[in-house]
Parts: sequence; structure tokens; C-alpha cells
Amino acid sequence: MKKIKKILLALAVLTLLSSCASKVNIDSCIGYDTYGFWSGLWHGIIMPFSFIGSLFSDNISIYAVNNNGGWYDFGFLLGVGGLFGGSGRAS
Repeated sequence: MKKIKKILLALAVLTLLSSCASKVNIDSCIGYDTYGFWSGLWHGIIMPFSFIGSLFSDNISIYAVNNNGGWYDFGFLLGVGGLFGGSGRAS
């Protein structure tokens, strides 16, 4: 139980520290066309590959800044959840 508490504390500290990070040159990413549900779904599916690429290149991001809001987020979550099996995989 102590190990779980230490892990949760470490995750909380990392989350707090990462919330202070800023994205530089965000204006160059914003254009006229916004990403919608289907783009969010695709970005969620390819998220593991995008994450690995973002570790080595500053030009790759796992989340589209220029999106239309809730529908993009919903598609992104479905893409990530579908790829990793969602919560039904735990049962």
C-alpha cells in the first residue's frame, strides 16, 4: 500500500510540474482549418507513435492545437481508448 501511495504522489508532483510548461510558437500551428472528430480519432490511434516521435523532434506533437474543441477531444479519447482496450480490458 505504501508503494502505491509513493507512486501516486510522484505522479501528482509530475503533473503539477508539467502544468507549468508552455508551448512556444503556438501561433504557427493555428490556421484556418480546424481538426474535428475524425482527426481526433486518428490522432488518438497514432498517439503512441506520435509520442515516441515527439521525444526526438520538436516538430511532432501528440495533440492538435488547432481543433474544434469537444468533438476533437471526444474522438481523441475514443482513439486512445480503442487502441488500448478501454476500461473493459481490466475486467
